Amino acid sequence: MSKQPKVSKRGAIPPFFVMEVMRAAAEREAAGLEVLHMEVGQPSSGAPKGVVQAAATAVVGTDPLGYTGALGIPPLRAAIAKWYKDRYGVEVPEGRVVVTTGSSGAFQLGFLAAFDPGDRVAMASPSYPAYRHTLTAAGVVPVELPTGPEHRFQPTVELLEALDEPVQGLIVASPANPTGTMLSREELTALSDWCRANGVRMVSDEIYHGLTYGTDAVTAAEVNDQALVVNSFSKYFSMTGWRLGWMIVPDDLLRSVECLAQNLFISAPTLSQVSAVAAFECTEELDGHVARYARNRALLLEELPKAGFTKMAPADGAFYIYADVSDMTDDSEALAKRILEETGIACTPGIDFDTARGRRFLRFSFAGSEATIAEAARRLIAWRAGT
Repeated sequence: MSKQPKVSKRGAIPPFFVMEVMRAAAEREAAGLEVLHMEVGQPSSGAPKGVVQAAATAVVGTDPLGYTGALGIPPLRAAIAKWYKDRYGVEVPEGRVVVTTGSSGAFQLGFLAAFDPGDRVAMASPSYPAYRHTLTAAGVVPVELPTGPEHRFQPTVELLEALDEPVQGLIVASPANPTGTMLSREELTALSDWCRANGVRMVSDEIYHGLTYGTDAVTAAEVNDQALVVNSFSKYFSMTGWRLGWMIVPDDLLRSVECLAQNLFISAPTLSQVSAVAAFECTEELDGHVARYARNRALLLEELPKAGFTKMAPADGAFYIYADVSDMTDDSEALAKRILEETGIACTPGIDFDTARGRRFLRFSFAGSEATIAEAARRLIAWRAGT
């Protein structure tokens, strides 16, 4: 009799639930029914024109577009380093820039290089679920810091000091997913100082930089040269499917990250890398998208309370509204399903972002067109009036 081979427990992680919502929305569309997409954090606009043109030129050119070095092509690494100088006034050595297969690849490389199995890494709750799931798959223990409006849904030194056991890492995100809240320079510096004093590695998720409404985001590269800084071309640069991101890597982790990248990915997609060099020259077009997000945000902040969504996290940045729906339900998964069935609006239940309290929250993305967001608001108001 044959024996069943072993199945690793590290692969038994929860799903990324927004993908489940996307599947339900796709099934509805396949049945010929309309869907207004507010579930996924994906710009409705495509890559900027300059990137598309660069890709077209590269495809018909003589370069075979083979593997690149594991750290990325020099022109793109140089362009990213220049971005930090121009955008933030921060000198980032080109040699510390690592190009990755999206921010997802960056987190895998960064977590494996910085943490050992059994290490503990703190993060705010609610937060992006892939932090927890990727850490868990690597044998690292996620430590959730329950945050609320009183903390602006961000970690604080006081919450870290109250932990019963020490942590080896801290993930910060500003602007954050799902709440859109941001850390001020003073708050980020205080967290950085605490990390330095306690030998804790800071990991800064900055993929929503550029998508802010009134206050510019501060990069951890400015306040902590030992931080892992992660960014991506998926959000501000509107290049989700190109699967391209980057990290600013501290010197002590650089060789580990390089060797991991060589073995796990070989290199980020070459066509995406070659094309992305042009992205930094497309800010006028990209800032036009941000202006649209700002109008969508303003509309939802005005209209959603008319539909009963009166308790919302301050959406300082990103393109999400995180709404407390505890006066409507204690099962946001069922509520999201009902909203999809009865209005055609796809939104994401908070269970993705907060394992303890997420059943009382919904997340709405306003990355879509102005017409989509306006129609969604109208339908939600009408739906609530009829319930």
